[in-house]
Amino acid sequence: MEAILTDCVQNSLRHFMYRNAIFLCERLCAEFPSEMNLQLLAACYLQNNQAYAAYNILKGTQMAQSRYLFAMSCFQMDLLSEAEAALSPTNEPAAEIPNGAAGHYLIGLIYRYTDRRKSAIHHFKQALSLDPLLWAAYEELCILGAAEEATAVFGEAAALCIQKHYLHHGSTSQNLYSINEDRNLVSSKNCGSEDVSPRQLKNMQTNNLRDVPGNYHGAAMLAGASNQPLNGGASNISFYNTPSPVATQLSGVAPPPLCRNVQLNGPNLNTLGADSSPRSTVNSTIQAPRRKFVDEGKLRKVLDYLILPKPGSSSDIILYLCPALSVSPLSQISGRLFSDSGPRRSTRLAGEAGNNTNASVTTVAGNGTSNSSKYLGGSKLSSVALRSVTVRKGQSWANENIDEGIRNEAFDDSRTSISSTISSSLPCGETRTVAQEGSTVPTGGVSLSGSRVISGTLEILGLLRIFGEGYRLSCMFRCQDALDTYLKLPHKHYITGWVLSQVGKAYFELVDYLEADRAFSLARRASPYSLEGMDIYSTVLYHLKEDMKLSYLAQELITTDRLAPQSWCAMGNCYSLQKDHETALKNFQRAVQLNPRFAYGHTLCGHEYVALEDFENGIRSYQSALRVDARHYNSWYGLGMIFLRQEKFEFSEHHFRMAFQINPRSSVIMSYLGTALHALKRSEEAIEVMEKAILADKKNPLPMYQKANILVSLENFEEALEVLEELKEYAPRESSVYALMGKIYKRHNMHDKAVLHYGLALDLKPSATDVATIKAAIEKLHVPDELEDDL
Repeated sequence: MEAILTDCVQNSLRHFMYRNAIFLCERLCAEFPSEMNLQLLAACYLQNNQAYAAYNILKGTQMAQSRYLFAMSCFQMDLLSEAEAALSPTNEPAAEIPNGAAGHYLIGLIYRYTDRRKSAIHHFKQALSLDPLLWAAYEELCILGAAEEATAVFGEAAALCIQKHYLHHGSTSQNLYSINEDRNLVSSKNCGSEDVSPRQLKNMQTNNLRDVPGNYHGAAMLAGASNQPLNGGASNISFYNTPSPVATQLSGVAPPPLCRNVQLNGPNLNTLGADSSPRSTVNSTIQAPRRKFVDEGKLRKVLDYLILPKPGSSSDIILYLCPALSVSPLSQISGRLFSDSGPRRSTRLAGEAGNNTNASVTTVAGNGTSNSSKYLGGSKLSSVALRSVTVRKGQSWANENIDEGIRNEAFDDSRTSISSTISSSLPCGETRTVAQEGSTVPTGGVSLSGSRVISGTLEILGLLRIFGEGYRLSCMFRCQDALDTYLKLPHKHYITGWVLSQVGKAYFELVDYLEADRAFSLARRASPYSLEGMDIYSTVLYHLKEDMKLSYLAQELITTDRLAPQSWCAMGNCYSLQKDHETALKNFQRAVQLNPRFAYGHTLCGHEYVALEDFENGIRSYQSALRVDARHYNSWYGLGMIFLRQEKFEFSEHHFRMAFQINPRSSVIMSYLGTALHALKRSEEAIEVMEKAILADKKNPLPMYQKANILVSLENFEEALEVLEELKEYAPRESSVYALMGKIYKRHNMHDKAVLHYGLALDLKPSATDVATIKAAIEKLHVPDELEDDL
């Protein structure tokens, strides 16, 4: 009964029938109360987004898996201190973190959100060392600015770690097969010698139930919470979380192993241990003493009795009691956050897998959906002037038409060189073992040759090196280098939604809004259901003043997922573009209510408070963003702008410098840093900063204008006029440029030219405040001191 209920619960989880799983698991716990069954019930609640239920179920439990699931529920309820105590008890400082890489990743997140950066970095690196394919840990290191180069992280050591994992499983399984063959030989000899009484059969089933290894349904519990993202940008971390209509989870669980030392003869059958780790498999299957309740002949008869098909069933044998006979590969695809030691298969490995000849096995091969959208290339659109900042022309998208074969050829060359390096570094014995012809590694019911394991490992790591280096460069705001790195990806990966969103973010940081719009549009076409980067895309459309496109995007995102913070950010930007700052603020507040760890949402709230001249609440919002992400330079910049407007120039300089340290390539940040220095009467230093800002982005008119202002204050009028004449080419419709030129001509007593430039400034329709200032300057044309004060 316990086995059947457990299998039904796991089957319900596989098919996302959470209410059914919870009901059956409650029956299981009532009939067979044990901590392992409580783990399964807690996993059901976690999968159903009811972390509070899992919290109460597992409070006070001591098993490693229980502590991990309890910590997960605490994390989702924002009880970070309790989550940390569960993973790393204070009274046991040397205690091992449960669940290996997943446990280190979770406690790394806890340390990050409690402002313990060094400890967070340590645990993220530990997670990567245990599981080189834990991409989320590398992402967190990049966000913290502590990631090593991707070539080092996903290099030779990572390849050896992955190969050792698969090959160790393979050798263990082969040993099991040889033992199984000997056992079946003995069993076939004694098959008809004795009978098994009903009492003996009952005893055997009962003892096998009690002989289950420690986490025999651990896969279900791990998969149960696999849909809960742990990075700071997910909306369902908050305590008042509600489920999202867009489900992107994939969970799978294997039936519970009840026959510990029993296995049918077959070339592709694999026995899964308690936690799918090599050590567990060896200990639970090979080294454990065999319990001889009956001899081999009786054992064989019992097996025949257990696996008889039900009347009226299909020709496939339905096995409820022995996972060695029927193992679903879905159990191998549980979330990486929860299982760090299970076999990991790429889509290619799953696709090339053979079918199991002795049991019905379903092979899941990742996302097989074909995308019909083509890689669109074309010439760049013309750049436009945005407010006081002119859009910078970026790298031409003609590179999109690079021949796929050339790109793949370069990728294959790098992969080949890595392959030869790793092969040469392996000991001779190991090389012969894994590369000898005909050797196979059974993985999740699939037989793979050693050479396929090596080639698959190198292909995966080759991709991760490019993805990782591009993402690392983006987080360091080396955006042009990141764009060049992403171009090295194979065509089929470059046109995916995630990559195109990263490309759009890079162009956004380069203040190239037209190219960013183009990249995000392609991302929307490739993955219309994805919300990755849509908050940034809405800001791009805000700067481009594309009110129709922004309104349409906001409506689409709300329709897709009204519980995602990105959707409400787009809606807030839409209202902000219409100058309805109060409504915009409410939308941004809704975004941070859905996910309090959404740093960009807090920053947008701060911008709206500043627009409403509520500086006190603006400061609070920026500080909230920095508590979530200390490297969110937009908030440092926002604080600097508030202090600059409040004429607190020392504070302003400090915050601009903090933003500059994080993003040293931003021309805008350098411009305002120079402005703060000029206000502090450090004009020479300010001019140096302005020159750096001009070199960083020659198409940005702001640093050139500020440099001219500083030169005017130093009475260096000739050089100021030269700068302004050059600036007119980049910003021909900027009224402030002509107003400043009129002021300079007035200082030279060239009244005709002064009036001409003041008139040109008025013709460009400046703001009402600027109109009043320019008219006052014209009226006081013959009063130099007052004119200087007014302008």
